Amino acid sequence: MNYYDLILGLIPLALLGLTGVLTFGGITLTTAVPIAATASVGLIGHAMFIRAPVDRPVPVPVDA
Repeated sequence: MNYYDLILGLIPLALLGLTGVLTFGGITLTTAVPIAATASVGLIGHAMFIRAPVDRPVPVPVDA
């Protein structure tokens, strides 16, 4: 399992889990969903921009 597999699992977990926790904590559903969605978008943004997937550079052959 790598970082991006973990992110793909955490996105729905953050959305559904955080919504449930906030709703159970007394926040209305119409407020809890956008808050949880912000957390999910934060995970996506971190995976895309902070720890972006990059190609490894191809070594340049050196003529001997």
